[in-house]
Amino acid sequence: MNNIKNKNYGSALYTLIIVFFFWGFVAASNDILIPVFKKAFNLSQFQSQLVSFAFYIAYTIGSIIYMGISFILKQDLINKIGYKNGLALGLLISAIGTLLFYPAANLASFPLMLSGLFVVALGFALQQTVANPLAIALGSINTGSQRLTLAGGINNFGTTIGPLIVSFAIFGSNASSDISIESVKIPYLVLGVAFILVAVLLKFSAIPDKPAIGDETNHSDINAKNSALKYPQLVLGMIAIFVYVGVEVSTASNLPAYMEKDLGFTIKDVAPYISLYWASLMIGRWTGAVEAFTDKISLQKTLRFIAPYVAFGVFLIVNALAKNNLTPFYIYGVVILVLIAADISSQGNPARMLLIFSALGILALLIGIFTKGIVSVYAFTSVGLFCSTLWPCIFTLAVSGLGKNTSQGSSFLIMMIMGGGMISILQGYVSEFIGIQYSYVVGILCFAYLAYYAVKASKILKKQGINFESKLTAAH
Repeated sequence: MNNIKNKNYGSALYTLIIVFFFWGFVAASNDILIPVFKKAFNLSQFQSQLVSFAFYIAYTIGSIIYMGISFILKQDLINKIGYKNGLALGLLISAIGTLLFYPAANLASFPLMLSGLFVVALGFALQQTVANPLAIALGSINTGSQRLTLAGGINNFGTTIGPLIVSFAIFGSNASSDISIESVKIPYLVLGVAFILVAVLLKFSAIPDKPAIGDETNHSDINAKNSALKYPQLVLGMIAIFVYVGVEVSTASNLPAYMEKDLGFTIKDVAPYISLYWASLMIGRWTGAVEAFTDKISLQKTLRFIAPYVAFGVFLIVNALAKNNLTPFYIYGVVILVLIAADISSQGNPARMLLIFSALGILALLIGIFTKGIVSVYAFTSVGLFCSTLWPCIFTLAVSGLGKNTSQGSSFLIMMIMGGGMISILQGYVSEFIGIQYSYVVGILCFAYLAYYAVKASKILKKQGINFESKLTAAH
């Protein structure tokens, strides 16, 4: 075990990070597919949100299939086939999903398109199960969070450029929104080839088949229960993950329809703003991760101001290369100051950070609902800033104190990623009655629960003798 942990797997980590990139690239690109499918198939806003539903429900179905196969085998599936093979298998499953886009486009079949997205995400579910603990195992356990932070940053880079690249691949330089559904075939065939190539690359990489994951002997909690579901912080945390992923995804997936229908944007011109939304998560995560790179307080203070603007610079550079007009986006640099102030105010406490950022999320949505024009767009976009650090906050609070039940609790939390699809389709349904702009009240309710969880979980953990003095980081 020690040999595995001490071995340098630097090149393997860089290969693994490509997988994190794919997750972000495809998930954010769905927000471009939604308005394309809506127009091509003449869908209602509710029906268009089936794109998000099909994609995110696959995470839950995938987790259930994974646990079912493990139960039949009477052995953990990944332990049996190996981590490297598990990643490669997940990529091949995703590749099959992209290939379904070809017949779906030829037949102009929306259900087959959804099936393709479902299969892609089914592969992602297996990849997520493998990749997160694997990133921790590729080196010292003491720097595991740093590797996850690095992987999370690359994931967010994928979410930033995904909408721009897919939009260009579908629309080209044509500003017209009159687009054929067959235009999605080639981009997703290319993506499928990329999945296969990376699967082959992984097969011949230095990634270990059966790495040592954490300290498997540290299970001496005398108060441990026989099920993770008996811990209230986990049960409430499962709901928190559900609504967090829900508000993060639904805010972006409903934004194109709002900008097109209410503000008169063309579908193509929405892409930079979707890119900004997902770049906002990158900006927030880079800001919240500075402690992973240095122990020096003075340097941390400096990096808190530098890191978010470096991430914002990445967004501007990518959009400049895409020949998008950058002038409307410079003012967003002022909004980033709110993020920095909130990060400093949290003092590294995950419960406090969850409470502050949830409150700011509510404020952003209220501004978006009750203002007009570009101000409302930036308000909705800034939700990405305030969602950026919520995953590690919720995850840390939910699994703290679980002891030997930690891995079981983690699997339950991953299953709740389905909230991305459920909340999106709920907001789409609500929009049919009160309009898209006012439908963002759904997001306000999500943030309200997260604020409640921040307070409740803190009280529960204090009763168990757990009191956070510093932030623990992870990546989604």
